[in-house]
Amino acid sequence: MEQFFSQLNITTNGEGFTDITDNLNLFIQKCNFDSGILNLTSLHTSCSLTINENADPNVLKDLKKFIKSLVPYNCYTSLSQDKEEIRYEHFQEGEDDMPAHIKTALTNTNLSLSFQKGEIVLGTWQAIYLWEHRFSPKKRTLSVHIIGEKNSTIYNDI
Repeated sequence: MEQFFSQLNITTNGEGFTDITDNLNLFIQKCNFDSGILNLTSLHTSCSLTINENADPNVLKDLKKFIKSLVPYNCYTSLSQDKEEIRYEHFQEGEDDMPAHIKTALTNTNLSLSFQKGEIVLGTWQAIYLWEHRFSPKKRTLSVHIIGEKNSTIYNDI
């Protein structure tokens, strides 16, 4: 059993989902691991990690619309009887910043994933996404911790 620590850099296209499944599988293979656990942590407070459907793009569109309805920009309506409109106090980095922090708090910044034969174990329609909550493209860093067995076969095609 061996351990490996590293970082993986991902550039997003701005608000939305970036499929990182292939990047992660390639990373595992380049590190020459066969089976084990990959612990993935986002080092940011305005993006998340999620596993979801990779077949119908409408799933991701609906997720994006749903989270926007939960966490509106600029202000929100309180859940109290008076339905007070409450403006965010943290706005110095733009109207998308505080909502991005809330979206991150409501979702995941860490995933633990099993892998076998150099590939993450996922269902047929599943993919791993970095979910960007800011409007503009961002360079994101993921901390990667692999615990597992090394492969006796070197992947030369990578």
